[in-house]
Amino acid sequence: MFSGSYDSEDVVFLLKPARIKPTPVAEKERLIQSGQRHYSAMISAEGLPSPLYLRVFHEALERVQERFARHLLTLARLISEARPAGAITLVSLARAGTPIGAIAGRILRRLLVRKAMHYSISIIRDRGIDEVALSFILGHHPADSIAFVDGWTGKGVIARELRKSITAFNEKNTSPTRERGNIIPTRERGNTIPTREHEIDPGLFAVADLCGAAKAAATNEDYLIPSSVLGCTISGLISRSVLNEQVVGRGDMHACLFYEQFEPHDLSRWFVDRMYEEAARIREIEQTVPGISAAQQAEWRVLSTTFLQDMQKRFNIRDLNHVKPGIGEATRVLLRRVPDRLLLRDPNAPDVAHLRVLAQEKNVPTLVDPSLPYRAAALIEEIDG
Repeated sequence: MFSGSYDSEDVVFLLKPARIKPTPVAEKERLIQSGQRHYSAMISAEGLPSPLYLRVFHEALERVQERFARHLLTLARLISEARPAGAITLVSLARAGTPIGAIAGRILRRLLVRKAMHYSISIIRDRGIDEVALSFILGHHPADSIAFVDGWTGKGVIARELRKSITAFNEKNTSPTRERGNIIPTRERGNTIPTREHEIDPGLFAVADLCGAAKAAATNEDYLIPSSVLGCTISGLISRSVLNEQVVGRGDMHACLFYEQFEPHDLSRWFVDRMYEEAARIREIEQTVPGISAAQQAEWRVLSTTFLQDMQKRFNIRDLNHVKPGIGEATRVLLRRVPDRLLLRDPNAPDVAHLRVLAQEKNVPTLVDPSLPYRAAALIEEIDG
C-alpha cells in the first residue's frame, strides 16, 4: 500500500511496486499477437512527453476544464445517490480511473459532505480483478459501500470484465456474517441466504460512457478527458498494472512500476488540486448536469456494436481488441502500442490536437472520416505470423 506521488488522503494504491525489465513496444506487440504472452505480463518503458505535446495538454486543459469539472461533480453526485447511507469506498481501476477517483473523493468529502475513502486497484482483461486487493478492502469496509470508478468506456471490455469478476467473487465469498473481511465457512452459516448488503455491486461509474456499458455516467460524449492525455505524470507516477509470476507471487497484489525519477515533471497533485478548485467554483454557481439516461445508454450500445462491425469489415480486422474507439483509447494506442492508423472525424477539432501531435511524432497514418460516431479511433497493427 502506498500513495504514489499523490497526497495520502486522495488515494491508496493497492499495488505492489516492483522492478520489471521493460519490453520494447514492437517485441511486446509480437508476443501478444502470437499468443506467447499476455499483455499484462509485460510493460514497455515510459518516457516523458515532448515539449510540444505537453504544451498541447495544457492548452486542452484550459479549454475543457469547466466541462470536465461539471462532469466530475455529476459523477460524484451519482455515486452519492447510489450509496445514500454511511461512508463511501471508491475503488478506481488503475490507472485511468485513478485521477478520477482522487478528484471525486475530494468532491464527496468536501462538497457533498460524505465520508469517502479511495483505493486504486488493478483489473486486467481476461485475467479479472485483483482479488487480493479486493479482499483487503473488504477487511476494512462494508461490501455495499464500494463503488467502482473509471474515466471512460471504449468498447465496454473492462466494464464487462468487472461485472464478470465481481459476480464470481460474490458467489465465492459472500457471507451473511463478515468480521473485518473473514469469510464464514458455508457449513457454519446454516441455511441463511446472504443479503445484498454483503455483496459488491459490479457496476461501473464513469465520467464518459461511450458504449452504454457503465452503471452510471456523467456523459456519453467523446471529448478530451484531460487525464487521458498523459501517462504516469498525471497518475501518481505509477505504471499500468502488471501480472506475471516473476513479480506477483501467491497472495501478492498485482504489480506496477513507480517512476520516481520523473518526480520533477509530475503533475498528479497539481491536477487534482486544480480540478477540485474548478469543481468547487462551479458548484457555487450552478447545479450539476443530470447524467445520461437508460435510453441514451441503450442507443450507444447499438452504436458501439455497429461501429465495431463496420471497422472489422472495412479494415479486415481479425481481433476486435485491435479496434480502439474514442479519444482516450486512441491515445493509449499511440502512447503504448503499435498503431496501424489513426481515424479522425474532424482533424481540426481541438480535442484531437494531441493525437495529431502523437501521430506526427510516430509517423502513424491518419485517415479522416466525417462519418465516425466518435471524434477519434485507432487501430492496432495486426502482425502476421
